[in-house]
Amino acid sequence: MKILLDTCVLFPTVMREMLLGAAGQGMFTPLWSARILEEWARAARKLGPDGEAQARGEIALLRAKWPKSEVTWKPSLEDRLYLPDANDTHVLAAAIAGSADMIITMNAKDFPRNILAEEGLARSDPDAFLQGLWQANPDALQYVGDAVLAEARRLSTPDWDMRPLLKKARLPRLAKALT
Repeated sequence: MKILLDTCVLFPTVMREMLLGAAGQGMFTPLWSARILEEWARAARKLGPDGEAQARGEIALLRAKWPKSEVTWKPSLEDRLYLPDANDTHVLAAAIAGSADMIITMNAKDFPRNILAEEGLARSDPDAFLQGLWQANPDALQYVGDAVLAEARRLSTPDWDMRPLLKKARLPRLAKALT
């Protein structure tokens, strides 16, 4: 299963780590475009002066780990596409070019199911998607959750527990499943 990851699910660290951890367990193949990764790097400026540089380092690691995940397309593909927000057509184009099965995004209103269905695509939010993966393979997703929790504890001052960490990452259903 090929899944296109929108910028809004790559930029929050815990959400990204849960999704990519599941991909690392072989639960799906992640896809993105250079533009999606660039949007992530620019959005990371919000974190402070080092945010963009850190994001670019993480992007380099991502590209090294999944060298076949970055998709490209001819500009004419975007010209034939319509979405309510024209600034998101590149995401749809990337999904089509990568033969994705689904787009994972937090922006449901910008990706109407009927338009995606015309292109053979589905849409899900990361919480529902990860919960579905957990239902299919709870041990693998528990492993990912435990690794993300251990890294959060290593990097931050509060001693995180799984449920608050995932709730803060806007993954409340997964939080219930993994605790």
